[in-house]
Amino acid sequence: MSASPDVLRNGPAADAAVRALAARFGVRLVELGSGESIPGSYWGESEAGLRGDSIYVRDDTPLHSFLHELSHYVCMSAQRRSGLDRDAGGDDAEECGVCFLQIVLADELPALGRERMLRDMDAWGYTFRLGSARQWFTQDAADACIWLTRHGVLDEDNRLTFRVRS
Repeated sequence: MSASPDVLRNGPAADAAVRALAARFGVRLVELGSGESIPGSYWGESEAGLRGDSIYVRDDTPLHSFLHELSHYVCMSAQRRSGLDRDAGGDDAEECGVCFLQIVLADELPALGRERMLRDMDAWGYTFRLGSARQWFTQDAADACIWLTRHGVLDEDNRLTFRVRS
């Protein structure tokens, strides 16, 4: 990851689509002031934080980070969700589901979209077996789709159900 990658960020106020998407999954979006410490942030700095049913963002929080944490919330078990504070946990299969879901959810944010999400993930330094987020998503993510379908997050046609993991 470079010092300041060119990725789309939250901005001074979350877009209505960002707020609506969080609410659709029963998540409270908490917008913090510039420079405030982000509670529940795994990576610190400007990265989104996850604590209970709340996602914390600032104006400099990358949208991919918001969607990644939202996807963790959606993909974790109810038991883990109830005690959530910073570390979403989960195994490799769930993490693949999280990354896939984050890309799909990007289409719910008109300012972001899937194509920009894939570029931002690469710019930020996400790593995938095939070398890029796009290559992984289009050529190597069948297991992620199966996982998300098995847990009720996607339907059999790989469409969002807008439900958290069952």
